[in-house]
Amino acid sequence: MGRAGKLVAGAIVGGMALTLALLAAVDPPAPRASVSGHISRADAGPELGETLRRCRTVTVADPECEAAWETKRRHFFGQEKDEK
Repeated sequence: MGRAGKLVAGAIVGGMALTLALLAAVDPPAPRASVSGHISRADAGPELGETLRRCRTVTVADPECEAAWETKRRHFFGQEKDEK
């Protein structure tokens, strides 16, 4: 492929990328189906929320923080029901 062929191929790829970018910017995304089992902050409880906020800045190992993050992880992945 010569230089002209490479320029044409580059122009085609660039044009396609520009077209896709414009379509994505102009068309609104399709509405998604609602999730029936969504997780709200109320499910976590106020004491867990306070602990997690405090633990975001902790730089040393803290057993309370590790337990709070493990609880949050289990809740997120839906593993709470399996262990009860």
